[in-house]
Order: sequence, then C-alpha cells, then structure tokens
Amino acid sequence: MAIARLNRLSYWYPNQRVPALDEVSLQVGAGLTLVAGPSGGGKSTLLRCFNGLVPHFHGGRIAGSAVVDGMDVVATPTRRLARAVGFVFQDPELQTVYDMVEREVGFGLENIGAPPREMREWVAQAMRDAGVEHLAGRRMRTLSGGERQRVALASALAMRPRLVVLDEPTSQLDPDGAGLVLQAISAVADDGRAVVVSEHRLAALVGVSTQLINVERGRTEAVEPSAWVPPAPPSLPRRTGAPGGEAWSLRDVTAGFPDHVVLDGVELAGRQGEVVALSGPNGGGKTTLLRLIAGGLAPLAGTVERRPGRIAYLPQNPTALLHRPTVRSEVALTLERAGEPESPEAILEALGLCDVAGRYPRDLSCGERQRSALAAVLPGRPSLVLLDEPTRGMDVGARDALVRLIARLRDSGSSVVLATHDAAVRDAVADRVYEVVRGGVRELARAASTK
Repeated sequence: MAIARLNRLSYWYPNQRVPALDEVSLQVGAGLTLVAGPSGGGKSTLLRCFNGLVPHFHGGRIAGSAVVDGMDVVATPTRRLARAVGFVFQDPELQTVYDMVEREVGFGLENIGAPPREMREWVAQAMRDAGVEHLAGRRMRTLSGGERQRVALASALAMRPRLVVLDEPTSQLDPDGAGLVLQAISAVADDGRAVVVSEHRLAALVGVSTQLINVERGRTEAVEPSAWVPPAPPSLPRRTGAPGGEAWSLRDVTAGFPDHVVLDGVELAGRQGEVVALSGPNGGGKTTLLRLIAGGLAPLAGTVERRPGRIAYLPQNPTALLHRPTVRSEVALTLERAGEPESPEAILEALGLCDVAGRYPRDLSCGERQRSALAAVLPGRPSLVLLDEPTRGMDVGARDALVRLIARLRDSGSSVVLATHDAAVRDAVADRVYEVVRGGVRELARAASTK
C-alpha cells in the first residue's frame, strides 16, 4: 500500500519559468526508495513535496496532486504533515533549535505535547537507533557536521513517522557513522514504514532498496536498482613540479574548548604545491585542525605558523559564505579583494557553474551551493587552500571537476589541506594522508610518486 502518491505533479519556484518538477508521477510504499540524479536536477524539490515545504514554505506554483498518509499536501498545513513525515535536511546545522543534544532530539515531541515519560523513552530509543547515545550531555555547538547529521536523524526518528525522508544523509559521515545511519534506515524500512533517501553515493544502498528513481531536469524515471553501475574513481592530472618549502606548521598544539580538548600535542606541517588530506571519524578534530591552520581558532597551547598570502577556506556550511546577489558577483568580489586579474568565468566554467552564474546562490541546490562556495573562495592563486568536506552534495561530474581544480591549485604552488570522508577523492588528490582521531594525528599513507 502506498504511503505517498504524486500524480502529474509540476512545480515552479517563484519567478521561474522552467518547472523544477515536470509531470512527476510516482508512488512510495513501505521499504527504501532511492532518489538519484545530478545536482540541480530536482531531487531536493521532490523530497520537499512530501512534507509540504513545497509549496507552503517556498511559494511558487504547483499543479497536479500529492497525497501523503491520506493527506492532500497542498491543502494540509505543514505542522500536520510533520507528524507523518520525518525530514532530515542536507544542512543539519540550519535545523538546530536547542543547544543540548537530548533537548534537540525531543524538540518535535515537545511541540506535540508528548507525555514526559513517553518523550524520554522515545528520545532514548531514537538516539540509540541513530548511533548518538554517546553524545548525551553534549552541547550542539561542540559537535562536528557529521555528528549533527546523526542528531538530526534521531530528531526525525523520535517522532516515529510513517515516512522518513533524508536528503544526502551520509555526505558528511565517516564510514562508521554512515553505517549506523544505513542501519537505522534499514530498521525503519523493516518496521513497515517508508523511507526516501536522496544520495549521490548509492553503493551501500542499492542492494537493499525497493525502487530507484532518477531525477533530471525536473523529470523522473524509474530505474532497476540492480542495473545501477558505480561511477569510475576520479584521476588526478600528473603534477608539473615538486613541492616547495614549508607553507604552514603546528608545533605541539593543543586546541578545543575549555571543557573539551579536541587536539592534544599535534605536530604537523605542509608544503607549497602539496595536497594533505585529513581522514578520521566525525568529531575527531579535522575541522578544528583546519581552523587552527587558517588562524580562525587560537590554540590552547603550542604555536601555529603560516607563510604570508591569501587563505581560501571552505567551511562545512558553505551557505555562510554566500551573500552576494549572484554567483558571478561572489567570485568577482574575491578576485577584486585579492587583486587577481583572472576573469570570474574561468572558475565558473571549471566548476560547471556558467548556467547558474546569474542566480542568487542561496536559491540553488545543495550541490550547486557547494560549487558556488568553492568558486567564491578558490579563484586566482591563493597561497593556502583549506577545504572542509568539499564534495558534500556533489554529483560525479562536479567531484571530477573539483579534483582537476585541486590539481591546478597544487601546480600553481598553493598548499592544499582537505578534510574528507570521500575516499575516492582523497586517494586521487593526496600526497599525504593523516588520520585525526582521539586528539592525535598520525600518517596513514603516502600517495604514489607519480602524482
């Protein structure tokens, strides 16, 4: 029996002539439905139809019908749909309400007036299902992006909805964290509920899915899950020269919060024209390490040094960087401030953004926003490049474009440091790989000398 039905559904965002969804018809029943397709193709828009954010929050025009758990999406307030549909967004940092983990997980139950005893039981169960029981008592501001993602999943599961919708739920997670999320998704599906997941990384999901829907240019197509073929890993162009002198260093550095030390006694350095990749679990300290190198966080002890020059820093939440009216103007502002003669079109073309260069960045899909933020920080020749989960929300084409851009920066003398759970990108670009875990940093591997 279908929990959700869309029949010839079309949707236009405000002031847009081309529909974001075009004559979409599909049914979602118990089990796992995967939603795939390129960035900007309409995946997130489709998912937001299930909980009524399209059209109630985003506005615009809608045609056709959408029914979820017997409720007409267009005629039903989102507060009622929220009881039947649990939603985990691409940007978990933007959906946090409370500062403490347990209160955040129980926020939805609190809103519907759940009895205190029942609320405690459901919150505890949801935290176990999402693998975040060890975060009990922690403040949200001390969590990594991946930890926030799992807390957001726990918040959705606590409501015990009939339909759970997740938009890129594993894009910031380490392998263990991703495994816990996939276990939780499978448990919900096995319980007879429906789960809809939008993902670019499908390898771990296609084998347990009931259907696969590809979304491209607003249109949907059913694909047999067993017919899915994993994309080829990216390859890095051969380097044009050897790494240069030391670009940055950490000497006996301790960092974190007064009540929570994240890194302790770290010794690490990077060179010009070199790519260093940071691996390790969520919450291990990768973001803290990047902030130390950038100068955005002062160490509790030890010294941090870096060569003079422009620092290009991409945080985990790229939306925080985007404030200009258009993507092109974001790039132009960076080039102007840096005194770089490069045209904005160079990096817009390199990252496949020419078609959206005139759009407001915050109106774009998560993957397009990620590329826009990269375009805003990476044009020209920055001395130091720091990237925190740069492939978040990216499709295969965008990921490959990023790898080529990193090669160009490396060969122009930039020192590049990236924190990533994307093993394919890490293995393609890194000259050195370090694991950041339990307050320490240790080298895992050295890339082949042919890079």
